[in-house]
Amino acid sequence: MSLPETFNFAEHLFALNRGRARKAAYIDDRGALGYGELEDRARRLAAALLADGVQRGDRVLLLMLDSSDWPVCFLGSLYAGVVPVAVNTLLTADDYAYMLEHSGATAALVSGALLPVLQEAMSKGAHQVRRVFVSQPGSALPENARNLDSAIAAQQPLAAPAATAPTEHAFWLYSSGSTGKPKGTVHTHANPWWTAELYGKPVLGLTENDICFSAAKMYFAYGLGNALTFPLSVGATVLLMAERPTPDATFKRWTGAYKPTVFFGAPTGFAGMLASPHLPPRDAVALRMCSSAGEALPGEIAQRFKQHFGCDIVDGIGSTEMLHIFISNRPDDIRYGTTGRPVEGYEIELRGADGQPVPVGEVGDLYIKGPSTAVMYWGNPEKTADTFQGGWTKSGDKYSRDADGYYTYAGRSDDMLKVSGIYVSPFEVEATLMQHPAVLEAAVIGKQDADGLTKTKAFVVRKEGQGVTEDELKAFVKERLAPYKYPRFIEFVDELPKTATGKIQRFRLREREKQ
Repeated sequence: MSLPETFNFAEHLFALNRGRARKAAYIDDRGALGYGELEDRARRLAAALLADGVQRGDRVLLLMLDSSDWPVCFLGSLYAGVVPVAVNTLLTADDYAYMLEHSGATAALVSGALLPVLQEAMSKGAHQVRRVFVSQPGSALPENARNLDSAIAAQQPLAAPAATAPTEHAFWLYSSGSTGKPKGTVHTHANPWWTAELYGKPVLGLTENDICFSAAKMYFAYGLGNALTFPLSVGATVLLMAERPTPDATFKRWTGAYKPTVFFGAPTGFAGMLASPHLPPRDAVALRMCSSAGEALPGEIAQRFKQHFGCDIVDGIGSTEMLHIFISNRPDDIRYGTTGRPVEGYEIELRGADGQPVPVGEVGDLYIKGPSTAVMYWGNPEKTADTFQGGWTKSGDKYSRDADGYYTYAGRSDDMLKVSGIYVSPFEVEATLMQHPAVLEAAVIGKQDADGLTKTKAFVVRKEGQGVTEDELKAFVKERLAPYKYPRFIEFVDELPKTATGKIQRFRLREREKQ
């Protein structure tokens, strides 16, 4: 597979769907947006950006809740050769001030509900931002802001797309921050095309008959593929939700007028739904397949979900740096408790501390090589050189591979624990704890005992109305794992610290222990 010398990803998607002008591309809280109208609005937005002085290659901040305006703004920017910087909607003004300064964004595209926090961020600097386009404004707009709908309506559709190369910078995504400071990850016009051709179509098998619904928001690499790249590459329909994907909010969409056939979630979300008293019956939904990423999916959760809904969860691992999933189970080849096998088109290596491949069955550092790799971390040459090494991307994850070629998650490299001189995977202990019927979630870190030796400590969230003691949980784990792995310390908590994408932030638990 190869791409022409000139390739604009937005134009590629528009061209694929010009025979579906009246079909719903997106259905959000306000109604449906057809494929024809999606292209029209995006091309008008492209013209509006250029008319306001935004130039090809400029960055624009994209701070929006999931609605049909999100893909309009993302694709409109790409069509104009402008680089959207998609950011998490749950951050602080200080975070956005950093991102505006770091990216050098010359304009911003924002939901009305998020305009106040953006204005606060801009008050801290970001003098290069000349214009703010506001989706669904709730009140009078500040001097430098325009109503997005009015700006779109005032322009004719841009006649032709920017003649971008496949390798040209297309968009940025900031890393989720599960290990600290977010990094501006730069992707090209070709990268999303590769994820659709290598994963969305052949592995997930999406078709134009599917209705896709992603709990992961579109500013997240996983959500961007689920709710834009993959469905638009096959002419499917996407259900969008602006609010947080709580179990009740998710169930409302599963059982509503437009029942999704494919749902994209994360392990914490699936666990929360299975624990909910409002879990809908099997015959109330239309799910044919679910996908999970973000963290490894415990086999216990997948099996309980399959038992209730008769629907498999296809677990995989991807990253912001690789844009989407590169190791995955398949709908016809699922081995619960593993992340599956490499996606065709990607090479995988597990390396030891000496940089050499580890034997089958041993844990090693995960490295990936594939065509959807990011170009760099913007303005961070040291971290870029550390992560992107001669075509290989260092993931920061630990994995093992069995004789059949299936990969099993062992934890983040910086989360691994050495107990009694032997490495222990926090994830293995967490997954075992979550097999207990009273446990909703668990996170494991290292804690020094009275002798200064590292032992495992578990933070446990119990299911509502369920009771279990420390001693009961310790005994439960001892029966299932090697003795040195059971948690010597257990603390019951109401919730675990997480990123906006649902990843547990173990480093925050470690920081808390030091206080």
